[in-house]
Amino acid sequence: MTASTKINKGDSPNGDKSASRVLHQKVLGSRRFSNYWWATVVTLGATGFLLAAISSYLKVNLLLVSDPTQLVFVPQGLVMGLYGIAGSLLALYLWLVILWDVGGGYNDFNQETGSVKIFRWGFPGKNRRIEIDSRVQDVQSVRVDIKEGINPRRALYLRIKGRRDIPLTRVGQPIPLTELETQGAELARFLGVPLEGL
Repeated sequence: MTASTKINKGDSPNGDKSASRVLHQKVLGSRRFSNYWWATVVTLGATGFLLAAISSYLKVNLLLVSDPTQLVFVPQGLVMGLYGIAGSLLALYLWLVILWDVGGGYNDFNQETGSVKIFRWGFPGKNRRIEIDSRVQDVQSVRVDIKEGINPRRALYLRIKGRRDIPLTRVGQPIPLTELETQGAELARFLGVPLEGL
């Protein structure tokens, strides 16, 4: 989660400037480097398998790095073609998820209006826009969830009265522990609620 704070300032009775009243945090979705990397690798691999299968069938070399014309189309070329089709479908899925920026959005905490808004992009359809609105006074705490091991999980959750815990951080890559602690402490201090889980 990349956090940036918009500062709205107003004059206090004694002439000093007031502190920030709006905290806006941008949440990185599927448009991160690792997804671009894997989508590109899968696309290149799938294209290679498809070209090898076509080369095997037509007996014309369509690849620069090897000569698949020596392969027998059934079963070798056919199997390569099936791998190529499966890889192409996976690559298409990865590129569409990046295009739609699934999981991307923002967290908006506004002390002036007393509102909390959590927004995420989903898959196209009925639930493409995922929006959760609440009041600042209903926020009970900020919870840090840390699980180490083979599949580590590090995330921030917002505990709101009458609702399930709402995730605030990106899905996928775990956030570095120091960054997670800093963001959790900053948010808890801004909202005036306890920080749990540390």
